[in-house]
Amino acid sequence: MVWKWLGALLLFPLQMVYLVVKAAVCLVLPARLRDLSRENVLITGGGRGIGRHLAREFAKRGARKIILWGRTEKCLKETTEEIRMMGTECHYFICDVGNREEVYQQAKAVREKVGDITILVNNAAVVHGKSLMDSDDDALLKSQHINTLGQFWTTKAFLPRMLELQNGHIVCLNSVLALSAIPGAIDYCTSKASSFAFMESLTLGLLDCPGVNATTVLPFHTSTEMFQGMRIRFPNLFPPLKPETVARRTVEAVQLNQAFLLLPWTMHVLVILKSILPQSALEEIHKFSGSYTCMNTFKGRT
Repeated sequence: MVWKWLGALLLFPLQMVYLVVKAAVCLVLPARLRDLSRENVLITGGGRGIGRHLAREFAKRGARKIILWGRTEKCLKETTEEIRMMGTECHYFICDVGNREEVYQQAKAVREKVGDITILVNNAAVVHGKSLMDSDDDALLKSQHINTLGQFWTTKAFLPRMLELQNGHIVCLNSVLALSAIPGAIDYCTSKASSFAFMESLTLGLLDCPGVNATTVLPFHTSTEMFQGMRIRFPNLFPPLKPETVARRTVEAVQLNQAFLLLPWTMHVLVILKSILPQSALEEIHKFSGSYTCMNTFKGRT
C-alpha cells in the first residue's frame, strides 16, 4: 500500500507537466473543432444582446436547430426570423428562467416540438445597477432568480437527457465580475459569483460523464444595452468587448471543449493580481482604473 501511494505521489508531478505541455501545444497548433451539424442549441435570453449574436454564430457554424428562450416576444420573433433567413431551423418560446415551473413546462414543450437539446446556453441575465441600500428588495430577488437559480432549473431540465444520450454541453455566459466585483452592481456581482461556483462544481461533476461537458465564459464589460451608461476611465486601454466577439469566442470554446474562457486574455492578469496583492493595493487599482465609480452613470436597458 505504501509503495502504491509513493508511486502515485511521484507520478502526479509528471502528469501536471504533461498536461501543461499539452495545453501549450494546443495553443500553437490548430485544434479540431467540434461539428455542430447534429446539435440542437437552446439559448436563454436569445432575443437580443449577446444572445442574438450567439444564435447567429451557432447558425453560421452549422447548428442543426436553434431554440430561443426569453421574456420579450418581439425580440424573440425578430431573431427567429433572422436565423431562419440564414437557412437554419429556429423556434422561440416565451420563458422566464427565474420561474422554475415555467422552465420545466417549456422544457417539456421544446422536447415535444423540436427534440432533444444537446447544447444549452445559459445566457439570460439582468442587472439592477444600484448599491445595496438603494436597491429594491424585489429587484434583488429578481437578479438572483434569473442570473443564478435560473441555471439550476434549466440545467436540471435538460442535463438528464444529455447524460442518457452521452452527448451534451452546458454553457454559461458569466462575467469577469464574478471574480472581481465592483460597487453599484451588488446584485449582479453576487449572482455571477454564485453562478461561477455552480459551473465550477458542475464541470468537475461531469468528469466521469462521457460525452457531456461544460464551458464557462467570463467576459469583460461588453457593449450591450444591458450595461448602457457604464463608463470605463481608460476606454482606449480597456475597450468594451463587442457582443459579436464574445459570441464567436464562446462558440469556438464549445467546439474546442474549453472549460473556462476569460475575455480578453488580459483578465488572467487580474486573477493573478487578486491572488498576490494586499486588499489596500487592489482598492487603489479599482480607484485608478475607474471601476470604483464606473456604475455612477449606469442607465441600463430602456
